[in-house]
Amino acid sequence: MGLLSSGDRHGYDLKREHDAVFSGAKPLAFGQVYATLERLQKKGYVMAGQVERVDGPDRTVFSLTDGGRDELDRWLAEVEAPAPHVANPLAVKAMIALLVGTEAQASRYLADQRAAHLERMRHYTNRKSDPSVAVTEMLAADYAIAHLDADLTWLGLALDRMTQLAAGVASASSRNVLSEHTSVSASPTLESEPSA
Repeated sequence: MGLLSSGDRHGYDLKREHDAVFSGAKPLAFGQVYATLERLQKKGYVMAGQVERVDGPDRTVFSLTDGGRDELDRWLAEVEAPAPHVANPLAVKAMIALLVGTEAQASRYLADQRAAHLERMRHYTNRKSDPSVAVTEMLAADYAIAHLDADLTWLGLALDRMTQLAAGVASASSRNVLSEHTSVSASPTLESEPSA
């Protein structure tokens, strides 16, 4: 609806504009665009207008209704709550690597992931330095860089914590061995039991 707020468009234009404005996101499938337009039309948020033929199949032009504009304004005013849970695949995989792998395996995974993040950051930084880049693409690059930077900070903390975790596991293991040794030494033997 946001893309329709500046003027009427058909699905093909909406898909093309979405992919240009949100260049860092996964491109929309045409089927998704038309399914969304149909859903919005049923809710009364968009209205189908004239049909155009431009080098191919007929294309229906859609416009935003007053109700659609009201819903868009309501949605824009709604604060997006921070996610209550971390379900990031990077965090999940790193945690599993720390829990089930050796210290060397986990360290290698975190270092490789860090290198991949730095490479992606370079891509976005280079993209931003291109004078022909649109402001929307620059904003998307800024957003991606900020998230990558946060991930890099977390990866650094994970490497530090991994050392602490390994030390904690080693310490707990040595305490268990010591405890088992002490309890075996303290337990009475059959020879020392009084005879009946």
